[in-house]
Amino acid sequence: MKWGVVRFPGSLDDGDAMHALADVMGQDARILWHKDESLDGVECVLLPGGFSYGDYLRTGAIARFSPIMKSVAKFAADGGLVIGTCNGFQILC
Repeated sequence: MKWGVVRFPGSLDDGDAMHALADVMGQDARILWHKDESLDGVECVLLPGGFSYGDYLRTGAIARFSPIMKSVAKFAADGGLVIGTCNGFQILC
């Protein structure tokens, strides 16, 4: 499966997610920068946690302005697989 891990400024769990997917599970995984507009043909998107924005700054409210999120929303609406952990789940909510 081709995975895309979204990287936001100041995030830290994206590296852990990449390690788990690529090194531990042997999956094809790539970083998707928050300013990208394309999901680059991935089959599953992972929004990791660990944001420098912190919970108190409403991570989802800030992240929704990132260009990648339009593509993630369309991908999910079309039935694509999207996983959010920690703050990444807050973004999806």
